[in-house]
Amino acid sequence: MLNKYEIGAIFMNSYKKQIDFLDWEYGMFFHFGIRTFYPGHRDWDGQDMEPDKFNPTELDCEQWISTAKAAGATYAILTTKHHDGFALWPSKYSNYSVANTPWKDGKGDVVREFVNACRKYGLKVGLYYSPAQWGKYSISFKDDKNYDDYFINQIGELLTGYGKIDYLWFDGCGSEGHEYDKKRIVKAIGEMQPDILTFCDPEWTPGVRWIGNEDGYASLNNPLVVSSTDFSELATEEQKLSQATFLPAECDCKLRDTWFCDRNEDTIKSVEELFGMYEMSVGHGSNFLINIGPDSRGLLAEADVNRISELGKRIKDSYTKPADFAEPVKNGDTYTLVHNKANDPDWKIPAEENLSNCIVIKEDLTNGQSVESFSIYGYLPAYKHKKILLFEGKTIGHKVICKFSPLRCSKYEIAVTGHSGDYKIKDIKAFYVK
Repeated sequence: MLNKYEIGAIFMNSYKKQIDFLDWEYGMFFHFGIRTFYPGHRDWDGQDMEPDKFNPTELDCEQWISTAKAAGATYAILTTKHHDGFALWPSKYSNYSVANTPWKDGKGDVVREFVNACRKYGLKVGLYYSPAQWGKYSISFKDDKNYDDYFINQIGELLTGYGKIDYLWFDGCGSEGHEYDKKRIVKAIGEMQPDILTFCDPEWTPGVRWIGNEDGYASLNNPLVVSSTDFSELATEEQKLSQATFLPAECDCKLRDTWFCDRNEDTIKSVEELFGMYEMSVGHGSNFLINIGPDSRGLLAEADVNRISELGKRIKDSYTKPADFAEPVKNGDTYTLVHNKANDPDWKIPAEENLSNCIVIKEDLTNGQSVESFSIYGYLPAYKHKKILLFEGKTIGHKVICKFSPLRCSKYEIAVTGHSGDYKIKDIKAFYVK
């Protein structure tokens, strides 16, 4: 493993990039490739998929990205090469790519169109690359150096041919059993894109960790400094790290039942379920990454566009207009929020606009995550001098969404009951979330 000084020299401002990543909060994943044209195929099923089937005659990456933008996503990720090995760009290191297809007479480049669309709509650019391959076009894992050469050469095409790339996403699945030359790979990536953020084996570079499931949720206690991680779904044990490492988390999930295009309308998730995932990921200090599989036309299905739009509206309606409370006042380890109309006679009238059922808290992570436990108390109209316990939590981190039953509270107290060092609360707001 590279030591922290070697890594720091290669990847500039790693910690700052990780903090910035948490501010992205919500992204969209696009699984698209040769498997889009072979419905029913699954990872590792050994079935060959010939490139002559790839022909998305209506490909429109702007439709994908404009949908993501309208739904509130801030970044997007494309599967440039999945486990099957098919490259969505004309790679000179493989004959299994868009260059060997009828699409645009072999002159097309999905990666180019995706990157251009992201930049047009102001989304951060993320590129997924699976280190593993299977099928008749695969490159053997057995020759470590030869495979690493291939790996670095293809990554080099992606990192030098499309301008600044914000996020490089390595899938851990299928990489078991291969000894990568980590130092060589990290050095190559850092030289090509020193400002890039990576999602990968944390022993490679300080980046982003997988939360350990594909169900779109993180635990309420979500520490940012960890000593072990889940590497892939195939791994049976957590991966122990050589030292405790600052690693923000990302929760991924599928809009439908499969990662690639799913033609079964019955599998699309409801707005309620997706919104719950948002609250269980972003609301637990992790990023939320939701996947859509464009169809063989190269378009998102109308139902998918509508569902993602509904989710974006739900998030916006819920968390962009805070309840009418004054700015928090700090006294020791307690922060107090007072309703601006608590002394107004009209506030005593039971009205929906006076309700709240959620407190959102953000910790300043400039010097790390420190809060280890906290409690939220509310003051009700009939108990002006008594408080009731509404919520108990542990870590705060980037953001924690604390929900309870709708109440008409004149005041909230947020008490930090445990912390590992100096801490600073960046923001506290109350909401009424329907």
